[in-house]
Amino acid sequence: MSDIEDAPPAPAGPPVTSGVAAPYPARLEIAYPDRLNRVTTAFRLVLVIPIVIVSSVLIGEGSQSVQTGNGTWVTTTSASITSGLSVATLLLILFRRRYPRWWFDFALELARFTTRIGAYVALLTDKYPSTVEHQTVALDLDYPDVERDLNRWLPLVKWFLAIPHFILLFLLAIGAVVSVILAWFAILFTGRYPRTLFDYVVGVARWGLRVQAYAFLLITDRYPPFSLR
Repeated sequence: MSDIEDAPPAPAGPPVTSGVAAPYPARLEIAYPDRLNRVTTAFRLVLVIPIVIVSSVLIGEGSQSVQTGNGTWVTTTSASITSGLSVATLLLILFRRRYPRWWFDFALELARFTTRIGAYVALLTDKYPSTVEHQTVALDLDYPDVERDLNRWLPLVKWFLAIPHFILLFLLAIGAVVSVILAWFAILFTGRYPRTLFDYVVGVARWGLRVQAYAFLLITDRYPPFSLR
């Protein structure tokens, strides 16, 4: 037998990586429209009322005043589905280390529905928000493997760790509102959404989605990047 055949195999080197970070578990893309309808843009806040009512009924958040037996009025508030879902998910991860798939699917579809409404209000699309079709809004969340991917104790403090994001998102949201107002005038005169403003508004929505996925939907322990992209 030759020396080459008797030689021991060379030790395996470290795995080769591409150096590209994995995509964040929450992603949002909205197709840029070539032209937008000036008439529906002008009356957007009126046209969106029916679907906003549907969304409000679905989410279930609200307040009401009731009169007690002694004649005094008491205002009561009901927690929304989204807040209840967040608390219940936290408890499941903490005590059972589970995230039921049907639970996740509901949160995903609700996020898609409300984002389609937000995109319509922000003039990013002319398509009236559908309760079924994804339309021009592509929102994806990755289903977590709780035992492998999630720390059971971290959900207790995620809201606190996300405070820097809340502050920045408040400031970015102000800029987004101004951008939508400017875009409203631009669409009325030109029929087009300025691409710079469009990318900024979508970027703010994308940033907010990542923070929601981290702090409230609890699907990931990866801290959200400080980026509009």
